[in-house]
Amino acid sequence: MATGYRNQSPPEIDYPTGDGKPMSETELHMWVTMDLIQTLAHHFAGDPMVYVGGDLLVYYAEGFPNKRLSPDVFIVRGVPKRPPRDNFLIWEEGKGPDVVIEITSKSTRREDETTKRALYRDVLKTPEYFKFDPTEDYLRPAFQGARLRDGVYVPIEPVEGRLPSEQLGLHLERAGTSLRLYDPALGRWLATPSERAEAEAARAQSEAARAQSEAARADSAEAEASRLRLEIEELRRRLANGS
Repeated sequence: MATGYRNQSPPEIDYPTGDGKPMSETELHMWVTMDLIQTLAHHFAGDPMVYVGGDLLVYYAEGFPNKRLSPDVFIVRGVPKRPPRDNFLIWEEGKGPDVVIEITSKSTRREDETTKRALYRDVLKTPEYFKFDPTEDYLRPAFQGARLRDGVYVPIEPVEGRLPSEQLGLHLERAGTSLRLYDPALGRWLATPSERAEAEAARAQSEAARAQSEAARADSAEAEASRLRLEIEELRRRLANGS
């Protein structure tokens, strides 16, 4: 009796959304990371083809869920920012990060300077790679950047104390334990989330004060109109009485 083989679909490969590691080494590292992600996301909010991510597992080899890494902050041009991702599969997206920023520390030094750097350079071919050590655990200077040239990362030279990013069109500069972003085209710093919140609170307070002032002026105008009406009525009464 003839027998045949059934066509069986290969088992679906699972690409986990987490690796069980903490998001950041310390609370400071977490806040620096979140500030950068939110500031960049706000800056590129109007461009639907710029994706800003961070602390997200990036898979770079289809079929191999162990071939992955998690950049602290990364930006990808030419891919839609929506919908939100649970992970980033490069073969589905069509490309990998254009810029990576690692908020490094002594405990992540080996991974950031060897494993990740080699993957960004040789596998993902990430055009720009920045490292920031907010507590100066080991990195001297504490903020460094490199640009891929002919398969080699070449240090980015500072411009007026800032490191220019060709991919972002922005300059990056260390400010104490923070990393700030500067727009050279507009000649101003990008507002951080806390600065935007403060500005919004100030605008709301100004609007409330203006509304209160306008209401007070309206009340004063109404009071004056009432006074004039009473005077007119009194004048008419006197004229009617011949006085």
